[in-house]
Amino acid sequence: MTTRYIFVTGGVLSSLGKGIAASAIGALLQARGFRVRLRKMDPYINVDPGTMNPYQHGEVFVTGDGAETDMDLGHYERFTSVDALKSDTITTGQIYWDVIERERRGEYLGGTVQVIPHITNRIKEFIGYVEEDVDFLITEVGGTVGDIESLPFIEALRQFGNEIGRKNSLFVHLTLLPYIATTGELKTKPTQHSVKELLGYGIQPDILLCRSEKPMSDEERKKLALFCNLSEDRVLSALDVDSIYQVPLTLHNQHLDREILAYFDIPQKKAIEIKKWKRFVEGLNNLKYTITIGIVGKYVSLQDAYKSIHEALVHSGVSMHINVQVQWVDADSLTEENYEKKLSRLHGILVPGGFGARGVEGKMLASRYARRKKIPYLGICFGMQVALIDIARDLMGMKDANSTELEETDTPIVALMSEWEGTAGLVEKRHETDDKGGTMRLGSYPSHLEEGTKAFNAYGSNLIQERHRHRYEVNIKYKPDFEKIGVIFSGMSPDQKLPEIIELKDHPWFLAVQFHPEFKSRPFSPHPLFDAFIKASLKRK
Repeated sequence: MTTRYIFVTGGVLSSLGKGIAASAIGALLQARGFRVRLRKMDPYINVDPGTMNPYQHGEVFVTGDGAETDMDLGHYERFTSVDALKSDTITTGQIYWDVIERERRGEYLGGTVQVIPHITNRIKEFIGYVEEDVDFLITEVGGTVGDIESLPFIEALRQFGNEIGRKNSLFVHLTLLPYIATTGELKTKPTQHSVKELLGYGIQPDILLCRSEKPMSDEERKKLALFCNLSEDRVLSALDVDSIYQVPLTLHNQHLDREILAYFDIPQKKAIEIKKWKRFVEGLNNLKYTITIGIVGKYVSLQDAYKSIHEALVHSGVSMHINVQVQWVDADSLTEENYEKKLSRLHGILVPGGFGARGVEGKMLASRYARRKKIPYLGICFGMQVALIDIARDLMGMKDANSTELEETDTPIVALMSEWEGTAGLVEKRHETDDKGGTMRLGSYPSHLEEGTKAFNAYGSNLIQERHRHRYEVNIKYKPDFEKIGVIFSGMSPDQKLPEIIELKDHPWFLAVQFHPEFKSRPFSPHPLFDAFIKASLKRK
């Protein structure tokens, strides 16, 4: 079957949920038996979100092949279980970088380099690149239609759609129907104006998804169909739901998958397999137990900064009929005087990754409390590093133990690879003066696990592959000192130079990892480490 292209744009305002809408479309088509791949185009000039503040952009999602990407690619993976690739994401910064490099190499033969055709041609290269057989390529366009930074993308979509034929490309437009409480009605005018804006750029949306907090009436649907030049069957309600995992079901109930196949004139030969989505949503609504997990981080006021961690907790919780309530704890708020009181009601403590010195002491206090009070602890990336620094200070008498990321120290428990003598790992050595973007250990790397450890029992395997995102490593020099006091290095890199997992010998469940297991958790296949963590936390009830 020829690859068909679906483009998801957004109007009226940002953060409407284009990523979830695109993911749901992919999940529904996949449930029909089709092969799908999802992509994201972001209009910001950053080369990637790797150096962006999570308060502005949410978490940075890392692909298996080592790309730092928008958090929407995490949704794509969770909804379809199709691993995203570097080739599935591009930004304005990457596009201009590529075009300028081509110009410097003389590839444009001295011609004037312009937005049209050179920038739009590069965008079309990204849109049309297919390295595997897929039935549908679904591309989300970041930003809002009408924003100046999105114009080259919209123009490229118009050209691409015309070049491959309108019946090979479909445009889904997500908009907002604001609810006016005083009059008790949804207003269609913002959507009408958004579609008019899109039409002005030469694109007729084929399906409208109308986000709203109240159901759309038949009258409102007819009005939108009339003024937006669509059939009523293709004006769908994207009603607010309690969980993102309800979205495929709500859109299927409005026959979105049927309308997409009808548009492309593809026979509906296969009945949709959507039972697993129904079971998951039913599981969400029928949880038997409740536990509270504290996430101690520096960006907790924006929960999207830890989106994959939160979803991984949900996945494991549903699989065991457990309602995992998250208590967000600002690491900056923890002090020697209050940390015991603030953490006393938790069944488990999770310290996520992070960069920089802010909140470090609070994360160490959280690790210390979990260690001393025998509370299940899961440290992720920086959460592993602070745990070891705290152990070195508290139990090993190394009062100046620290990470060279934070300050100069004679006891570098954590350091850059380049600061170690005679260390040869699987990755390049990195220096403090390197560019911050793209200088980390990124993507999937193997780890060997020790049999009989909690890590091995969780995974049930000697060899694992997990995704990394960090510049600093735990210093192998201190491994013997840690082992003397009961720290088990249960996971190591194949060359035995890079600690990947540590756990405590005399603790019910204290485990920390250098990688990011949350990136590989799925609704229908929760991550084994999160499963083990939740099980251990449940025992404290």
